[in-house]
Amino acid sequence: MAHNVSVSDETSAETPCCSAKGCRTDAVWVLAWNNPKLHTPERRKTWLACAEHREHLSQFLGVRGFLKDVVTLAEWESAGSAADR
Repeated sequence: MAHNVSVSDETSAETPCCSAKGCRTDAVWVLAWNNPKLHTPERRKTWLACAEHREHLSQFLGVRGFLKDVVTLAEWESAGSAADR
């Protein structure tokens, strides 16, 4: 189905790709999630999504109660840069 890809792992030298299995399309969305059985409430794991797979991946995480936020990749990176200051 999908695999966990952190934004920082994908931003090295290439454009981040969608986390949907087999998709190599550029990511434009970040789906922030956590599994409350495994992670503290403030912990956020991320999946990246292209426009085509955003809804599918959101539903996959949502039905499990894992999805916490969906933002554009640009917003996520901007927020990360602001937090580093």
